[in-house]
This record gives sequence, structure tokens and C-alpha cells, in this order.
Amino acid sequence: MTWQPNKLEAKRLEKLQRLRERGIDPFPSSVRRTHTIAQAVSAFLEQEARGSAAQPIEVAVCGRLRSIRSSGKVSFAHVEDGTGKVQLFIRQDNVGEATYELFKRDLDLFDFVQADGTMMRTRTGEISVDVRALRVLAKALSPLPVVKEQEVDGKIITYGGFTDVEERYRQRYADLAVNAEVREVFRKRAQTISAVRRFLDSEGFLEVETPILQTVYGGAAARPFITHHNQLKQDLYLRISFELYLKRLLVGMYDAVYEIGRDFRNEGVSFKHNPEFTMLEFYKAYIDYNGGMELTERLVAYVAQQVHGTTRVTYNGHLIELAPPWRRITLREAIREACGIDYMAYPTAEALHAALVARNIPTRPNLPWGKYVEQLMGDFVEPTLIQPTFVLDYPRDISPFAKGVPGDPFHVQRFEFYIAGMEFGNAFTELNDPLDQEQRFLEMARLFRAGDDDETPLDEDYLRAMRYGMPPSGGVGLGVDRLVMLMTDRHSIREVLLYPHLRERDRE
Repeated sequence: MTWQPNKLEAKRLEKLQRLRERGIDPFPSSVRRTHTIAQAVSAFLEQEARGSAAQPIEVAVCGRLRSIRSSGKVSFAHVEDGTGKVQLFIRQDNVGEATYELFKRDLDLFDFVQADGTMMRTRTGEISVDVRALRVLAKALSPLPVVKEQEVDGKIITYGGFTDVEERYRQRYADLAVNAEVREVFRKRAQTISAVRRFLDSEGFLEVETPILQTVYGGAAARPFITHHNQLKQDLYLRISFELYLKRLLVGMYDAVYEIGRDFRNEGVSFKHNPEFTMLEFYKAYIDYNGGMELTERLVAYVAQQVHGTTRVTYNGHLIELAPPWRRITLREAIREACGIDYMAYPTAEALHAALVARNIPTRPNLPWGKYVEQLMGDFVEPTLIQPTFVLDYPRDISPFAKGVPGDPFHVQRFEFYIAGMEFGNAFTELNDPLDQEQRFLEMARLFRAGDDDETPLDEDYLRAMRYGMPPSGGVGLGVDRLVMLMTDRHSIREVLLYPHLRERDRE
């Protein structure tokens, strides 16, 4: 659809045309920048500390105009780049009448400019650039939204002019441009991921990359996105997990590997789900799920220390201590404590379903036994786990890649960990018996019909890899987006994704 400018935009277009008529390029191809704004201010403060006899600091700073105030032949403006904001002190005598009139008449808030001059303090004490030359770098044809306050989750948040929070996600570029708080969220996201890498690298893990397009999807219980390769004439799947490809590398004699990347699941959206999301998975030979727990709690505590300088974080009003050791409890104990149901008293799917119905717990018939256990966990336990908690030993029939608990035919050595009432990750003592693994694939095919979200397709190549010999190992998957939510006290995954998936407007 062709852009139809409103009245404000039409005025800016007129100014754009006037600049061009004067021979001024509103979008020049080159720029001169000697300092970021933060560097210019820092250099001036260092000069002040040495005394006024030092030479004036000459700078050329660039950024977006944030405020303009004119009075006669003197004007003040603020310009902002990605590092900070500084005042421009603009005098007609210094820049010349033509430039000064251009500034007053044809420049607008949110235009990008280059200002050359010397650093100074005004009479009011504000650090400023005494401008000697001013140049337009990019004309903003649409004004950014004006800053307003809005109540979100019981808090007053300052948002740049968006009355609809969802519109912030649709126009993330404008959201970032007007909201320093939002920009800080994504700086913390980068710090979080960087800290994860540093920790695992220091522990001897090798970062690797595995296929995003896969001929057989697996490693999780989720519905995949399907695409088609025209030349090869075959359907392919966007990966739902890295797991099976990473564990192939253990066969290939890498002792410890990890990957940080995107997974894709064709499922519903919620405050903690997006169709594409960032995961961390790491696998280490010669440890079990106890070793996975030890690595996990140290990793998360390290990330918090690197991002916040402390292992204590505040999330949704709760003060959470991430330092090891974390609480450990079996799934059976956790459910029994939360709702009084000992699911082992109902060892078949039919019996457990009847027990839930008898207690007026909404549920569906004809599910595997482990799915009813999983429902009890989600309904009664998960919301109560505020402090970091490892929940251990999950049903075998919903955990096809985990070794069994010795002497227990119902459970496997699997843990999930919870913080702030959310699941953050899933881990196993990895099954490395290829014959047992094949039977698990066949069992899952029997329990879940084709096309079910929990279907686990049999992967012949993965079984072939296992038959060459896979070392005993432990593996952990951790939701990076949820970790960023924790580090930034954000209560929706959309707040920590630069471009979350949204329904098209005309389909709402």
C-alpha cells in the first residue's frame, strides 16, 4: 500500500524538498564522527579534572535530535546516540546565518545530525557542545510517538507514545528509538547470552552448529513446521530441538558440546511461548543428571553475577536467590505435597484419569499415564516454585531419551528446573543403549498417534550412530528467552524478543 502522509509528515516532506532545493543532501553518503557522545562527555570530564588550562576538546558527534529550544540568535538542542545524550549550544554567530536559519526552519525533532564543535559547560552547568558546524545526516519523515505513561502488570511504565502495548512489538524500531528502558532490556539479553558462552567455554565445552532444516525432527515433544525443498523434492522440518544432532557428536568423540540457537514449534503462543525461540542445549560425557544439575545451578548463578553483579534477582515482586545449592525434590513428592495425590497409587492411565475426575480436575480421557502426571505438575506444583528448584524423576512414557531410575520401571533420570513459577529447562541422564532407544521410539509410536504434538518419529540414523557406541552422558536444555525474562524482570516473552510473532492485523 502506498504511503499516505498525514499533516505532520506532509510538513516534513516540504522541509525535505527545501533542503534539496538549497543543494543540501538530506541523506548524505558520508559522515564524520570523532567521538561517541559518551566518549565526548568522558573526555571533557577528564579534562576538567586536570584543570582549565588544558586544550579545548574538539569533537564531531552524531545522533538523533531529541529536543529543540530556540530564542533569538541562540538555540539549545539535545542530541542522542546509542551511548548517551548531550546538549548542543548553537549560536548564529558561530554557525553562520544560513546554517542557523536552516536549523530553525527545516530541522525537526528526531532528525539525525552531525555537530562539530568544542566541549563546554553552560552557565547552568550542563555539559554541552559549542557548535561550530551543523549538518543534517537523515531527515525523519515521520515523527516518533510522544512519550507517555502506561500501567502494565500493576506498574507505571513510560512508553514512547504507544497506547497499544502490542503496537510496540509491531513497531519495535520506534519502540527502541523512544524507550531507553527497552533498549536496556536487549543489552541485558546480549550480556546474558555472552555470559552463558563464557561459562560453558571456561568449562571446556565446544560450541557447535547443527542443522535447522532436518529430514526427521526429534528431541522434543512438539509439532514441527514443515517446508519443502524443490530441487530435492522432499519435505523438511524446522528443528524443534538440537538434541539428537548434538548427541551424535558425543559418538564422534567430542566430550562436551553446546549450541545456542533458534528452535521452531508450531504451537500456541502465550506469555512464555513464541513459535520461534532461543534455546541452549549442552551435553557432557561421563556425567549423569546429577552432574547436569550441578552445572545448571552454577551456570545460572554465574549469568546473574555477570549481568547484575549479584546472584539475587527480583522477579515479579519476589526476591530470588540463584546461588547454589538449589532445592531438589522428586516429582512424586512435589505433587503429593501440592495436592495430596500420590500418583503411584494409580499405576495405570485409566486409574489416574478416574482419580482426577473424582477430584473434579478438568482433564481429557485416553492419555498416556505420564501425561496425567504432567498435568498435575503443571496445575498444582509449577506455580508454587518461586525459588530455584530441581524436580526429579519423571514418568518413563513421556521421556523417551532418558535412562531409567534403577529398580523403578515407572520413572527415568530426568529433571526439570523451575524459577519464579516457570519451567526453565529439561534434562536427562541420556539413554545410550541403542536397543532400548529403538524400543522407546516404538513405544512412543504406540502411545501417540501420527500428527500428535507428542509424536516422536523413529530416527534410523540416530540409532545407527548410537550403535557405534555413545558414552554415558548428561544433557540439559535451557530456555534462553525465559532466562532473559528473569534477568530483566519482564513477564512476557514478547518483551525480550526484538521481533515476537504476532497475528496479522487483518486476521484478528
